[in-house]
Amino acid sequence: MQSLVAFLRGLGAARLAAMIAVTAALIGFFAFVIMRVTTPQMTTLFTDLSTEDSSGIIKELERQAIPFELRNDGAAIMVPKDKVTRLRMKLAEGGLPKGGGVGYEVFDKSDALGTTSFVQNINHLRALEGELARTIRAIDRIQAARVHLVLPEKPLFSRETPEPSASIVLRVRGSLEAQQIRAIRHLVASAVNGLKPQRVSIVDEAGQLLADGAATDPEQTVGDERRIAFEKRMRKQVEDIVSSVVGSGRARVQLSADFDFNKITQTSDKFDPEGRVLRSSQTREEQSMTADNNGQVTVNNELPGNQQNNAAAVAKDQSKKSEETNNYEISRTTKTEVTEAGRVNRISVAVLVDGIYSKNDKGELAYQDRTKEQLDSIATLVRSAIGFDQKRGDQVEVVNLRFAEPSTAPIGESSGFLGMLQFTKDDVMYFVELGVMMMLGLVVLFMVVRPLVKRIVAADVIPALTGPGMPALAEAPESTGPPGQALIPSGSGAAQLIDVATIQGQVHAQSVHRVGELAERNPNETVAIIRQWLSEPVEN
Repeated sequence: MQSLVAFLRGLGAARLAAMIAVTAALIGFFAFVIMRVTTPQMTTLFTDLSTEDSSGIIKELERQAIPFELRNDGAAIMVPKDKVTRLRMKLAEGGLPKGGGVGYEVFDKSDALGTTSFVQNINHLRALEGELARTIRAIDRIQAARVHLVLPEKPLFSRETPEPSASIVLRVRGSLEAQQIRAIRHLVASAVNGLKPQRVSIVDEAGQLLADGAATDPEQTVGDERRIAFEKRMRKQVEDIVSSVVGSGRARVQLSADFDFNKITQTSDKFDPEGRVLRSSQTREEQSMTADNNGQVTVNNELPGNQQNNAAAVAKDQSKKSEETNNYEISRTTKTEVTEAGRVNRISVAVLVDGIYSKNDKGELAYQDRTKEQLDSIATLVRSAIGFDQKRGDQVEVVNLRFAEPSTAPIGESSGFLGMLQFTKDDVMYFVELGVMMMLGLVVLFMVVRPLVKRIVAADVIPALTGPGMPALAEAPESTGPPGQALIPSGSGAAQLIDVATIQGQVHAQSVHRVGELAERNPNETVAIIRQWLSEPVEN
């Protein structure tokens, strides 16, 4: 210990403070590296959490003694990557996260004995709104949802019942399609008794009205969706067939369809003159006879006997009439045609294709326009794909223009050993962090530790001068130079020689001081040692 204390005193206060500072810095640096390397990799457990869900999840994590980190003011929770799946299943078993709303679990812990009907109705409304919000959040692109229902009660002595309504506020990623908005309206309307889809209003977080609660025509909405779906399907077909010819990413297609959403009902009657059937026939015949008596009216002629006697001699006037009536059924055809809404009146297609890129003699990409034959062939394919009808007024235009940026070949997926590992972004960042820590450790080792060790090793030469080698230096032949020069080894620098001489003098002074202290403490033993030295024979 005395040697150690002497060594530390020999280093000096400045050098000792520098060594302590460097040692503390090294300990802190390597402790940080070790803690950083041994710390488990954190990944996201849940995001977009409400305050209630975050507090419940944190209590569960603290109870299980699982380390975690909070991000975005508690909206996101990070946990070790190897425990994410187990934690999600465990929290789901406990009903976490609840989704920031109250569902039907509000009735689990309620005391029905002292609850009024008003409170029960309010709880039912809250539960229904919370369950609808949870269901809507399950749809893709929707981050959060809030549902407000208005369920009016039927007034007494009234025949009319007020219609219920609903309003929904959504926070979405990107934008919602018309079909998704319509699906949300029908979802809410089907879950609430008496609610119509037209009475559901939807607003996004920016205040934009996605669907109003007015009584809009549902057929018009369905017609727009049919037109959009038709255009999307036809555009994809045209892009697929054109891209297979000109290459992926080298064609742009725009398609517009004109639909007729009017519903037409037409009834027509057709008579066939050749097709007739006798329905009824009626025949009528009349016959009359008149005698010629020259217009004389006498008593004799009026007598009954004279009429019979003169019948053959009197000339007669006869008339005969025949009438026939035939009724026929004429063939008749009645035709009723109903033309549903959604007929295609006209289709217009515009196709823009890029040219051909080939390498010239210098190895550079050179642009070349496509020939007219190629464009005509592409136009023929497009007409066949859309069902071109000239009478309908369809129009197809294929134009060749150079794109602003040449398309590049898509980068394929990595294969081989790296493809088998399937590193994620988190894994790559973890390895990069380990590499940076290792490089910093090497820099500290070679730039700080190595020079410090060299200084300590150089300082260890000083105790060696007071060891067994000291007599040899004392017995060295005297030189003609100044005193003490023989103790200085040749080839050393002037600063090193001065340091060695100073430290040697300090060591001798400390040794003499130590011997004096021992002599004062033990005077008898000191006298005995001196007498022994005096009694020893002197060697020649």
